[in-house]
Parts: sequence; structure tokens; C-alpha cells
Amino acid sequence: MLTEEFWYVLIAGLIIGGIFGFILQRGRFCMNSAFRDIILLKEYKLAKAVLVSLAVLMVGFAIFAFGEVIDLAPKAFLPWAAIVGGLVFGIGMVFAAGCASGTTYRVGEGMVGSLVAGIGLTFGAAMTAGGFLSGAKTYLQDSDTLVGDASPSGNPTIMLIVGIVGLALMFYFWGWPAIKKRRDANEPLIKTDNLVEKTFKKAYPWWVTGILIGIILTAGYIASNGVVGITGGWMNIRGWLLSYENPGASVMWTGFIIFGIILGSFVSAYLAGEFKLRVPKEGLTLLKQLFGGILMGFGAVTALGCNITNILGGVPQLSIHSIVTGVFIVLGCWIAAYLLFMWRKD
Repeated sequence: MLTEEFWYVLIAGLIIGGIFGFILQRGRFCMNSAFRDIILLKEYKLAKAVLVSLAVLMVGFAIFAFGEVIDLAPKAFLPWAAIVGGLVFGIGMVFAAGCASGTTYRVGEGMVGSLVAGIGLTFGAAMTAGGFLSGAKTYLQDSDTLVGDASPSGNPTIMLIVGIVGLALMFYFWGWPAIKKRRDANEPLIKTDNLVEKTFKKAYPWWVTGILIGIILTAGYIASNGVVGITGGWMNIRGWLLSYENPGASVMWTGFIIFGIILGSFVSAYLAGEFKLRVPKEGLTLLKQLFGGILMGFGAVTALGCNITNILGGVPQLSIHSIVTGVFIVLGCWIAAYLLFMWRKD
């Protein structure tokens, strides 16, 4: 008999995941693209979306922490796990052609290569959590004295101040000039024509994407009293599919988030006429994405979370561990992007 708790995680997980997947697909939001394109294309729109979502999350987490609706839980600082795990994850997402969330929502678009990367992510995470890669993970996590939650990690007052100041600065430098430009051109500040088409079929502006992701991930934290993660969800689905190894295993909140993201992305892509099963022309591309997924799996488990868990979950709580992990995810992405796409041109 299905319990009330199961129905809650089923419905809440699918709803939160579905909305998240829809936003990801409409906003083309992927941290691999956001960080990689900074050095490849000198393009900053997705990177700006990441910053906007971080500021919104800081404010959201702080408000609901003050209201005792959620419990903040910044990760304890494990330096080598953060450095190596973040670096390997960043390298992996370039090979996989997508971060953990980008890989997941692209499965819903019909990209077979992303499904292969997701399988690699799951395999790498499983082997790191309890397989032949677990020794390396344990060594990295235990090689340093536990530093702990250094101040100001998890301080809602500081989070609120940083978030509000960040939003104000971004509005001043990015939002206000755009508003002045519209006013000078006698254009309306907000266009409400074709609102349905813009919502369901058109690509979202970077700032809309950032705000919406911040809101939906705040809602996800409230629904589960914990940050939304991607790698753990893929692992949960794997455990459920291999339930003969673990009798009684079932899909939990994290697993339903993954199903929701894929479903939401599919709906978004279908409504916009963008859904299509796509297989890379070269088999080597699939192998590269599988390899990248495995690297991401290792990095996520070692660093105590993937890009969503650390960057959009831990950084808003000012977790030192997540900040360091995020920095090295970016560095890993840049190193791999340079070697794969820029080195020969130089």
C-alpha cells in the first residue's frame, strides 16, 4: 500500500522537477554553456543568469530560514574533496556537453548523447560511492582535518544582505541601462502581447531564467527541507531499477525530481516544436559524453554534490566548501574547453 509520504514525494517531486525542467529548456540553462562560453565566445548571458539565480536563492533561503520553514545546512569544508571533485566535475561536463542539470533536461529534448552522459554520470557516481573509485573519494574526503562551517556559512542575515545588494547591483549595471534604452526608443518596458506564446514557445531572456530558477529551487528546498540535487536523483533511479540487489528500493524525492525535469523539458520542447530524437553522427562523440558523465559522477560524489547542489544550493548559503567547489568547477570547465576547442587554434 502506497503511503502518504510516498504520494507527497511523488507529486511534489514531479511538480517541482517538471517546472524546473520546463524553465531549464526554455532558458537553455546549462552551466557548462554558461562558463564555457565566457572564454569561447565572450558570451555572458547564461553566466549572468547564474548570478541572478544565486542572488534570488540567497534572499529566498534567508527569508524562509528566518521564518523557520527550512533548516540551513551548509556543507563542512573538505578542501581536497572540493578542489579535486570540483575540477574533475568541471572537466567532465565539457566532455559530456552539459552539466548535471543540462544533461538531464536535454534527455527530455530527445538527445541520445545526453542520455548516454546521464548513464555515465550514474555509473561514475555509483563506482565512487561504493565501487572501485570509492578509495580515491575516501582518501580525498579524509585527507584533511575537517575544517567545519566557517563563518559566515549558513548565516541568514548575511545571506539576505548579500542577496539584496547583489540584486541591486545587477539591476543598476544590467537592468537600468536596458530600461533607459527602451525608454529612449519609446518602447514599452514590458510587452504583454503574445504572452502565451512567449511563455510556452519562445526562449526566455537570461534574467527571467535566472529569477525563475531561483524561485523554483527555493520552492524545492521548502518542499524537502533540503537543496535540490541531480546526481543523487540519477543514483536513486539506478537503485530502483536494480532493486533485485536491494529489495524494497523505491523512487524517492530525488528520483522524482529527475523524472519531473525530463517530463517538463519534453513538454517544453514539444510545445515549441523543438523535440526530436537526435543521435550524434560520430560514435566517438557518444564515447566522449559517456566519459564526461563518468567524470561528473566521480566529481559530484567526491565534492559532496554536483553543480546544482553546490553552486545553486551551497553557495547561496555561503558554504565555504561549495564556494571552493564552484570555483574549481569553473576552472575545470575552462581547462577542458581550452584543450578541446581552443588549443589547436592558438
